[in-house]
Amino acid sequence: MYRLPLFPLKTVLFPNMPITLHIFEPRYRLMIAQCLRTDQLFGVVLIREGREALGPLAEPYPVGCSAAITDVEHLENGHMNIVAVGRERFRIVSLSRELPYLVGTVEPLAPSDAQAPAVIQASRQLRPWVERYLAVLARASESVTFHPASLPEDPLALGYLAASLVQIPVEEKQSLLATSETARLLAEMRAIYRREVALLDAILERDRALAQVHRFFSTN
Repeated sequence: MYRLPLFPLKTVLFPNMPITLHIFEPRYRLMIAQCLRTDQLFGVVLIREGREALGPLAEPYPVGCSAAITDVEHLENGHMNIVAVGRERFRIVSLSRELPYLVGTVEPLAPSDAQAPAVIQASRQLRPWVERYLAVLARASESVTFHPASLPEDPLALGYLAASLVQIPVEEKQSLLATSETARLLAEMRAIYRREVALLDAILERDRALAQVHRFFSTN
């Protein structure tokens, strides 16, 4: 177990995924400055109850992800823009409110089955659905580009990337972050992507139909 300063947010961070934050509140400017001085990680935790900013310290969900600061931009007003990357999942054992920001005593959460045969199979079943999801997004938006080869080969990395990319409620993402078995995470991601791909296909088909109707009436 170890102590970790905590940043409650209305977002879920997964290992290996980046997060960009604008730091403006005095308590979090203090926290990030301390992390920079000591080269310390901080923890990103989803808010269970409370506000993200300008209020009492929020109550977080018990599972979060540690983050390492990789880039910082100091602004003239004392604010900061930072980029951090998720490191490892953790579970909060206890919380301290002695400082202006939350500090947790946490324990790391490592998956127990990261290289099991079932994990490899689940990863192979998930990959084509992630590829299809990103391909649909690329068709729907000129600003989205997709290269299947850019997806990670490691099953757990693929699962976390898939969980980070998909547009679902944060509570659902929190449940994925808290999933302890890699095979189960990948299976749940596959079910989510099947659902989301079907939804995206239906939306695109509706939009194509509406566009055809619009073209018909605009030319007649």
